Amino acid sequence: MSFPVERASATKILVIGDVMLDRYWFGEVDRISPEAPVPVVRVARREDRLGGAANVARNIVALGARATLMGLVGDDEAGRKVATLASEEGIDAKLVVDSAMPTTLKMRVMGRQQQLLRVDFEEPPADGGLEALFDNMRAVVKNHDVVVLSDYAKGCLDRVEKLIALCRSVGVPVLVDPKGHNYTRYQGATIITPNRLEMSQAVGAWVDEADLEKRAQDLRTQLELEALLITRSEQGMTLFSDAGRHHIDAQAHEVFDVSGAGDTVLATLAVARAAGLDWELAVYWANRAGGIVVGKLGTSVVTAGELS
Repeated sequence: MSFPVERASATKILVIGDVMLDRYWFGEVDRISPEAPVPVVRVARREDRLGGAANVARNIVALGARATLMGLVGDDEAGRKVATLASEEGIDAKLVVDSAMPTTLKMRVMGRQQQLLRVDFEEPPADGGLEALFDNMRAVVKNHDVVVLSDYAKGCLDRVEKLIALCRSVGVPVLVDPKGHNYTRYQGATIITPNRLEMSQAVGAWVDEADLEKRAQDLRTQLELEALLITRSEQGMTLFSDAGRHHIDAQAHEVFDVSGAGDTVLATLAVARAAGLDWELAVYWANRAGGIVVGKLGTSVVTAGELS
């Protein structure tokens, strides 16, 4: 079985959500600071990568599909860097610049390939930016095969109900990577993809697999979802739909870094569905992609060639 590259190349996916810049400073550590008991990192290399919703779009392009990216950035160096990187990756970025907020930036200091420190810069967006984002989406949503909503709880999807309602009104499937415990916000989506912790926050701790299935199917019915996928790290993934429960074991051989793994899974699921695969096959490829990307450092992508 091979990934449907040819069909994927004819698809167009709209990604909306919390756009971030992941900044890495790589260096060597050979001494402890005389000022405090902390390592001194001599920075030798710097690298910027697309993060959050932008990393989802980056993974979609890497799999051969076309991606449009919508989100909010600040009027700052990080926001301009996001736009530049998106263009270089072949992403059609339609970013709203909100001067009232900084671009969400995660800066990681790495010593000998190990993360020593992370510094975050973020502020919630203003109402004007959210309205502009919705207006931009309304103008283009019907030109896409699938919509992906990437929620990192940074504020871009504070009005996610309106976005889902718009998708439903034009008949475009919407895949959601949720955050928080209030999943009523995602009612009417086609599928949501919580991880194990997020699912337990939404429905409570389950006793066994039968209990989990009941809670998951009850939630799916309540939210009017076509399917619900729980990503369970080393336990694999479990899909719940009208067909019942479908579980697939994890394929990771060696876990190096889980940063951005959820983005890769979501992107692969979206591309596979846009290419016409059923849910079970789409989950197979998403699971395979997740197993590959956790063997890479930082927010990374998986290509169609690696999948096949």
